[in-house]
Amino acid sequence: MRGEVPPVGTLRDRVQLQRRDMALMPDGGHETLFLPITSVWARVRSRSARIMREGDGRAATSTHAVVLRFRKDLRPGDRIVYRGRALEIVEAEDLNGRRAYLSCLCAETAMVG
Repeated sequence: MRGEVPPVGTLRDRVQLQRRDMALMPDGGHETLFLPITSVWARVRSRSARIMREGDGRAATSTHAVVLRFRKDLRPGDRIVYRGRALEIVEAEDLNGRRAYLSCLCAETAMVG
């Protein structure tokens, strides 16, 4: 995931950052909630896609590379919403070791049948 600093002006995609939180249910168990943090500018690029079996159906999984200004509050399990699509953060790391940019590997899964 390490790479070079993105050229000036390439963070053109508006995305919403969401924090994953677990809430206790009154009848026991828990529920996963995604709470909005903020909206930021980022660069979102598709990387790969594949179809796989998940449970009794088929799921399409696609991966994306997202670069944004460095933040300490994002971690795996959180989510980036891009054009209405929920991209789950799989990995997030400092792009060049200078705490200027954050590079995130994200996955999106959708049931297709």
